[in-house]
Amino acid sequence: MLKRSLTKMSRRNFLWVLLTIPASYVLAACDRLIAGTPAAQAVAQPATEPPAASAPAQPALTETAPAQPAPTEPPPTQVLPPTPACGDDDQATAAQTEGPYYTPNSPERTSLLEPGLAGTRLVLTGYVLTTDCQPVGRALLDFWHADDTGVYDNVGYKLRGHQFTDEAGRYSLETIVPGLYPGRTRHIHVKVQAPDQAVLTSQLYFPGEPQNSTDRIFLPELLMDVQEAADGKRATFNFVLGIGS
Repeated sequence: MLKRSLTKMSRRNFLWVLLTIPASYVLAACDRLIAGTPAAQAVAQPATEPPAASAPAQPALTETAPAQPAPTEPPPTQVLPPTPACGDDDQATAAQTEGPYYTPNSPERTSLLEPGLAGTRLVLTGYVLTTDCQPVGRALLDFWHADDTGVYDNVGYKLRGHQFTDEAGRYSLETIVPGLYPGRTRHIHVKVQAPDQAVLTSQLYFPGEPQNSTDRIFLPELLMDVQEAADGKRATFNFVLGIGS
């Protein structure tokens, strides 16, 4: 009984003591008790190493096509003159009669066209070559032929003219398709002469002409290669002279 009374007295005394202790001391004591716990110690300890810096964000890897060069315009196509078809064993161009209508001393010109001239336009081109296929520069070519009605100008120089090849042996003649006259197929007269050489006199013919089969002097090896064109006809023929280079 005495012990119980002392216990009650001790509790009352303890409470009294607590009531009489200033509140600041009680809070300080509580702080020390809380600081002594393991969790508080973990929070209270300062960090010994700075937190690791986060790595900068990397851009997402994506597949990209390699850079392509900007499209460019194709170079313009270079137009080259036709290559003459010949070999080392080419035969010389056949000679033919001059006929009764040749007039010497024709004017030098590459076009026989003139105002008021009727007929289908014809452009004849080609080369003058040696038998070993070498070009003949400055070769003389003298052309003459009938008009589109089959008539020759025997007074003046209508549809007559001469010219010279360039250093590559090329020539070009602008004229009309000649007409027909009795006894002959369609043809063009020509004389060809290399410098300081003999003159070749011959004639050129058109393929597909019905009169070719009845013309008494027609030769198939003297046929021109003739093609239709928007403004008339185009023809080619290479003269081979009986000389070596």
